[in-house]
Amino acid sequence: MKRLVCLGIALVLMLAVCAASAEMMVGGWELAEAQGATLADEGAQAAFEKATKELDGANYVPVALLGKQLVAGMNYCILCQVTPVVPDAKPAWALVYIYADLQGNASISNVYEVYIDRHSQPQQ
Repeated sequence: MKRLVCLGIALVLMLAVCAASAEMMVGGWELAEAQGATLADEGAQAAFEKATKELDGANYVPVALLGKQLVAGMNYCILCQVTPVVPDAKPAWALVYIYADLQGNASISNVYEVYIDRHSQPQQ
């Protein structure tokens, strides 16, 4: 009887762990929902602030959290408006990838400029 109870408890615990891990799979990107794509995610906001704190040469304004990826830490993909700090600079759009490690550090891992004019023409 004890064995059966222990087996039942182990099964319930395994199901609970599987359900919790199903929310976000390690290594998989979780895309933000269209209405919830702002930087309301506290982890994304904190990582963005830490990663851009020491930047010189451009102002990064986060517009939307597009997705996040659970790794040994967390990766975030954030759509930003980027404006170089020079006279008459024109703002551009960029996908900014930020990595936040388990110790609370954060850094920009990649920046990909979005070229709206290049992609506006139909492909032939």
